[in-house]
Formats: sequence, structure tokens, C-alpha cells
Amino acid sequence: MRRFTVAALTAAALGTVLSAAPAQAHHGRPTLGPENCAANACHFDVPAGTYDVTVRLGGDSAASTRITGETRRALLPETATAAGEPVVRSFTVNVRTPEGEPTGPDGTPGLDLVIGGSAPALADIRVAPAKRARQIFLVGDSTVCDQPGDPYSGWGQQLPQYLRKGLSVANHADSGESTVSYLADSRLWDTVQPRIRRGDLVLIQLAHNDKQTDEATYRANLETLVAGVREKGGRPVLVTPIVRRWFNADGTLDNNTALLVNGLGVDHPAVTRSVAAAHDVPLIDLTARTKTLVESLGPEASKALYLYNEKRDNTHTSVHGATVYAGLVRDELVAQGLVPAGRTRVG
Repeated sequence: MRRFTVAALTAAALGTVLSAAPAQAHHGRPTLGPENCAANACHFDVPAGTYDVTVRLGGDSAASTRITGETRRALLPETATAAGEPVVRSFTVNVRTPEGEPTGPDGTPGLDLVIGGSAPALADIRVAPAKRARQIFLVGDSTVCDQPGDPYSGWGQQLPQYLRKGLSVANHADSGESTVSYLADSRLWDTVQPRIRRGDLVLIQLAHNDKQTDEATYRANLETLVAGVREKGGRPVLVTPIVRRWFNADGTLDNNTALLVNGLGVDHPAVTRSVAAAHDVPLIDLTARTKTLVESLGPEASKALYLYNEKRDNTHTSVHGATVYAGLVRDELVAQGLVPAGRTRVG
């Protein structure tokens, strides 16, 4: 277990480097600080909600620190600091129950953060309820969700580290779900929809488990999700599914398995594109982008994106692959003006 330093800073220093974190937070709740940290972990006894976290990283020696939280969410990418040159970083985090997959265990109440990295150094931390936060809800399957254990990771689990303070990812993706089951389970869509507020984004990527869903039903289900988001004043974004790493002999992915065409011949990415066009919904064509990337890497190098080496799994992504794919999602969100440019580099 790596060790890090929580430095006791003077009030003057805090006023200089953490001016964004006042001694008393809004809503009458006090700002919580480093007294809630021990070893390489911090626990904040807060109710479900959205919180701004401000950290001061670095110390007398060169350091490199990253922060994860809740169910293995990547919240702050590895951040290098030179000796004697601390930096301040902020991010916004969603705290909910269950803290990971909606059909999984409740997890630990409150906000839990893990301080990691190759040479972690946390000088100070402040947690306060977010004044103004925009939620990015994720509706998806196992390729998107907050996976509970190594070596698995969904791209939604890695997305928060790419976003600036004020944008919070509420990942309600769940393993094994199709458009049919997501709409049918009260823990899923019936839980997500009431939480949507005006201006929130809702990214929808469901296809991998619609293996026996006919085209009319698949289309209607996507349209139901889109209409449900708009009913609450949110903005739906349709996301075509990531490809499966299933190469042809010529090194291409032009086959039904790779491109998510199901056993009934339903081309899920094509239907998703069609629904987006028909209903004027922003589209992130993650199928096209991941296909281009996987083919450019080729059969050998692309193994690292998936869990081929660990599990002979060509569908689910590694932490590395999920991080890369989350970057593609972030790029599209920024390019389409759906979110402001935030952190531009991870790793």
C-alpha cells in the first residue's frame, strides 16, 4: 500500500491556494478536509448528492498522484508535480446508492476516495456540496458501467477524469442489460428518469445484449428513451456501441460479430444512427471510431484495449481500453459543443 503525505497547512496558505474552498460551504454544510483521510484513503460521511472536491497535490519532492473513488471511478488523472511546486485541481463527483451498478450492492455510504499514482502526494483536500453541477447520466451495459473489480472497466468508469469541475458523471449503466431489460427494470430507467433535470445530458449506449431484439422493438425502445429524457428537459445523446475485437483474415472488422449485427440481422449501429437522424438527437458514432482505432492497431496491439490477454475476452475493455474509449467520447462531446473542453490529456 503506497503512502502519501497530508500536510497541515496554515490558514493563510489555504486562503492562497484553495480560495475556491471556503471554510463554510453553502447549504449550511461545513467544508470537509484532510482530517477525513488516513493511509491512502479518504472517507467523507456525506449523504447522496453531488460534491466538488478540491485537492492540493505535491510536496518537497517530485510526485505523481491520481485519484479514484467510489466503485473504481477515475476522477483525477495521474498528475505530476515538481519538487516544491504544488498544484491545485478540482473535480465534481456523484455520490449515490448503489454506488456502482444499479443492480449491484449498495456499497459504502458517503464519499470514498483512493489516493494513488506512482509517487502520490496529497497536501490538502476539501469537499463541499456542488453549487452548480450539470449531470451527465449514462444509460448502458457492461461496456459502459462502473465495473466492480479488476481487470474489467467500462468507458463510463473512466470518463470523469476527462471532465472539468461542474460536470458530474452519474453512471447508471448495468451489466447484461438490453434496451428491453433497461426499460423493464424499476432499478434502471424508472430510477434514472426522475433524476434528470433541465440541461442534463443523457448518453445512451445499449446494443450488446439486444441479441434477440427485432428491429422494430429496438428502434421503439431507443425512441422511448429519447422521449423520456426530453420529457424531463434533458438532452439525449445516442451512442453507437463499441466494436467487438473480431478480426477478419484481412485485418478488418467488417463482420456481424464485430459490428453488432444481431442474430436476427438487426444492425444496431445503423438503427441508432437512423433514430438519431429522425429525431434530431446528437450522435456519438463510437462504433465507427472504435473500429478505426482497433483496425489501425491490428490484431496484436489491439489486444491491450480488451481483456484478450487476461480472459480471452474480445468484448469487454481493460482499464487502458476503457480510458482510451472514454477519451473518444469526451472528444465527441466537446466537438459537438455538448460540454466545454476540460482536461485534454490523461496518462
